[in-house]
Amino acid sequence: MTPEGYRKLQEELKHIKAVERPAIIAAIEEARGHGDLSENAEYDAAKEKQQQLDQRMREIEDRLARAQIIRPGDVKGDRVVFGATVVIRDLENERVVTYQLVGQGESNLAAGKISVKSPIGAALIGKQVGETIAVQTPAGEREYRVMEIRFG
Repeated sequence: MTPEGYRKLQEELKHIKAVERPAIIAAIEEARGHGDLSENAEYDAAKEKQQQLDQRMREIEDRLARAQIIRPGDVKGDRVVFGATVVIRDLENERVVTYQLVGQGESNLAAGKISVKSPIGAALIGKQVGETIAVQTPAGEREYRVMEIRFG
């Protein structure tokens, strides 16, 4: 996980604990005040939301506890690895794109961040400048050439 991904998870967990969970607890208390809980849709909805939030909190806490933080600037070499920024060219249409390889929970295509587990990310791992990868897409197989690898 990148330091940025770790920080974002910490912020999400803090927000859930400080804002969302207290709000849902207040909603449960308010719904409880409306009488019979066996036929109280507001109460049921609030309890379900609380369960979802608790599950998300556990997931985040687990990911943070198991996280191995890799700073892209600390990685060097001539092969694509986690954290690297890679410039690739589509061999069919000559379009050039730049991606940073990140962990699964950090991917954001609009920001140029793809998961190392995505089809393109997985194909890029271990490649060097000049090498070609083939990736299966819904429109068929696409080939890309690694043009540049940057760290940091």
